[in-house]
Amino acid sequence: MARRALLVEDDAAIAMVITAALEDEAFHVDRCDRISERDRLLAANEYDVMLTDVMLLDGDGIETLGEVREAHPAMPIIILSAQNTLDTAVRASDTGAFEYFPKPFDLDELVRAACQAADSRSSSGQEEDDPGEGLPLIGRSQPMQDVYRMITRVLRNDLTVLILGESGTGKELVAEAIHQLGARKSGPFVAVNTAAIPRELIESELFGHEKGAFTGATARNIGKFEQANGGTLFLDEIGDMPAEAQTRLLRALQSGRIRRVGGDQEIAIDVRIIAATNRDLEPMIAAGTFREDLFYRLNVVPIQLPPLRERMGDIEPLARHFLRRAAREGLPLRRLSPAAADLLARQPWRGNVRELRNFMFRAALLSREEEIDAATVEALLSSAAVENAMPVDGNIEAMIAAWLGMAGLPDGDLYHQALAVLERPVFEFALARTAGNQLRAAQLLGINRNTLRKRLGELEIDPERFGE
Repeated sequence: MARRALLVEDDAAIAMVITAALEDEAFHVDRCDRISERDRLLAANEYDVMLTDVMLLDGDGIETLGEVREAHPAMPIIILSAQNTLDTAVRASDTGAFEYFPKPFDLDELVRAACQAADSRSSSGQEEDDPGEGLPLIGRSQPMQDVYRMITRVLRNDLTVLILGESGTGKELVAEAIHQLGARKSGPFVAVNTAAIPRELIESELFGHEKGAFTGATARNIGKFEQANGGTLFLDEIGDMPAEAQTRLLRALQSGRIRRVGGDQEIAIDVRIIAATNRDLEPMIAAGTFREDLFYRLNVVPIQLPPLRERMGDIEPLARHFLRRAAREGLPLRRLSPAAADLLARQPWRGNVRELRNFMFRAALLSREEEIDAATVEALLSSAAVENAMPVDGNIEAMIAAWLGMAGLPDGDLYHQALAVLERPVFEFALARTAGNQLRAAQLLGINRNTLRKRLGELEIDPERFGE
């Protein structure tokens, strides 16, 4: 049975994205933007949670919450406010609010709070939802609030979106969020990294092929466009698509129809296109390596993702999130000390969120203490700097010995822990060399593909991220 939420919010864009996020968590949401309408809905319905802004179209939403509390004493109330002052926070606390969120807020945190509040009525004392679940994007910084606002503008339409940003900034996560919160959420989400597909196979991967279309085509293949029919097709690293495939992609976008390689029948397709790239496409257009008409067809709604160095305030919540996620994936549960968090926030993170994620997983593995302190972070950062500066002709055995001496691996399981850490860069190197192609990576490593797949799963290595 769906939980019921009342959302009292006079900002239409914010109300829309909160509603969509709550509906994804099986809430039935009623919305209004006035105190008078709030009172009418409360008189006619029972709600598991109410989320309300402070300043509404017809008055101060906090002033009358005492009356709401008297009439509905068991209903948790979450207060939202753009009036981010100490006075507002105190007033919210005085109402007995379940939670108070100053704007801009983290949507993921808000949804989790609403779930916990609604469940608290019938499941008092249950643990909070796992913090890693739910919406994929984390960050309260102004650059991320700008991204959230752009996302809300494309949720109720099928406009083509072009996501721009450096490697590791989370382009696929934004694409997933648009799909999960949008009108096509019940359809498939199909992601394809165009840079990871061999040039000679990309048209077959995208559009499919008929049996006998080329040597090795022993059966009909359904391409990504057909697989995504009714949903969203995410084309990652679109800047690396070969010219001939660009032409066919443009034709498909213009006509809404595709033709399988070797086929003579046109097939109507109904997909939303989201593309992404870490490259600057305009110089490529000038150089003739990327079609200008395709660029304009894709660049209907551009979303620029900020690098992590431009959203430094998000580093600490991201780091804590990754520690919780690491624990969920089998690594020891660790906490982050304030001094360690401050040290992390002063790093450049050239690999952006992905680099931070990998660093926190490594810290969870190698830290001997339950709390990761500044000394541990500094040692790991120094280790990473040594690795980055390491000469290619260095004595690798001596380097490994030096690393083992300062890594602090746990006693009793030294062999397996060290092997896991040292094995990871070998697999990542092979995947990077083969653009994430597991068959080619296994051949490069000289091992069985099934063995590679098994170890990738055990090491929590996602081969798809190596397309970039």
